[in-house]
Amino acid sequence: MSIGFIIGILIVGLLAGIMSSLVGIGGGIIIVPALVLIFGLNQKEAQGTSLLMLSLPVAFIGAYNYYKSGYANWKIALLLAATFVIGGYLGSKVALDLNMSVIKKVFAIFMIVIAIKYLFFEK
Repeated sequence: MSIGFIIGILIVGLLAGIMSSLVGIGGGIIIVPALVLIFGLNQKEAQGTSLLMLSLPVAFIGAYNYYKSGYANWKIALLLAATFVIGGYLGSKVALDLNMSVIKKVFAIFMIVIAIKYLFFEK
């Protein structure tokens, strides 16, 4: 992994942590699309890596099955997990100070952008 790749993964982890505590989204909405659309992982590898990152203590068996089949990347999952925790803390601090309607709008806009990207653009 190049330094640029590692920095990119760390930024995605941080942003996913922030968005997770800000509007309740993270792995499936931020990390999976980022791994596919930005970092070039296939959908299964992105899902397996996201599961591995999010579920080290929670759903290890599902992530382990992805890993056994070659669809989860431990290095990426651990880098994402480290920054996801920091982002989760930062995002919760911001969310607690925001009006509920702002949080709902941020969530809705993000979902629309991701949906359009997935529906109409391959990469």
